Amino acid sequence: MRNSLDDSQRNPSTFSFNGRKLTKVASVLGLCMSASIPAFADPSPALDRISISAGAFRAEPTFKAGVITPYGSIDTPDRTNSDVTIPRLRADILLFDSQGISFDYYRYDRSYSESVGAGSVIDGNPVTGSATFDSKFKLDMARLSYKWWLGSGNSVFGIGLGGAYYRADLTGTISGSATAGGVTYDGSSSDRYTDDAVAPLIELGWRHAFTPNVRMYLEAGGVKKNGGNLQGHIYNGNVGLEWFPWKNIGLVADYGVHRVKLERSSANSDAELNIRFRGPSLFVKARF
Repeated sequence: MRNSLDDSQRNPSTFSFNGRKLTKVASVLGLCMSASIPAFADPSPALDRISISAGAFRAEPTFKAGVITPYGSIDTPDRTNSDVTIPRLRADILLFDSQGISFDYYRYDRSYSESVGAGSVIDGNPVTGSATFDSKFKLDMARLSYKWWLGSGNSVFGIGLGGAYYRADLTGTISGSATAGGVTYDGSSSDRYTDDAVAPLIELGWRHAFTPNVRMYLEAGGVKKNGGNLQGHIYNGNVGLEWFPWKNIGLVADYGVHRVKLERSSANSDAELNIRFRGPSLFVKARF
């Protein structure tokens, strides 16, 4: 009985040759596949995958208000008030090494008392008398943006687009006696206005890493809302320094300027509010 042998049994060298050939083909295919798959580079040392910062903005606010009341159109002069601490929370998430999501929130809550006769005007006429204008203003501001980071190495430039939500609560009371344009006004009048709005946001930023643990940044942003009962604009600019004495925990110190100008319109009265903040901020930052 004859045994049937396959090619590999008849010629052992054939299997060895085919095995070497398959190995070479597999190597070539592996190189082609590795070349076709894009490699994801590490992000710039100026950026973090995930970071959360909590702290406060120590600001010196300058306040100016204008309101339509039974007295007429009242405008107060600029007034610089004592420093106020504004709590602030920030968070950043990096996506795809060069894009990310940024969140920023702060709340301003302050009361003001202004003598109407101290440089104020009613319908354009200088005021004399003892009337006072008391106001309480709250502003909640939350920003959410999508950022693109351009550049590589230790320095990157960022552009962010998104939206801002802000809620304003303004209470104003004018009382006493005031004379303007030969007319004397007596009595008291108060009003309160609460409203919120969503507005488009644009942000610009630059970040630089001197070392993995020491970094610097510049930021600027703006919110502008036209139309509706509550409109106006909010601008800001910051320059800051980050220091990480530990790998994941660090301190952030910066100096910033914020400008808030809001106008409200209602069936009964109109009002305008101008506030400028400037001062240092201090945060504790966790990065992952």
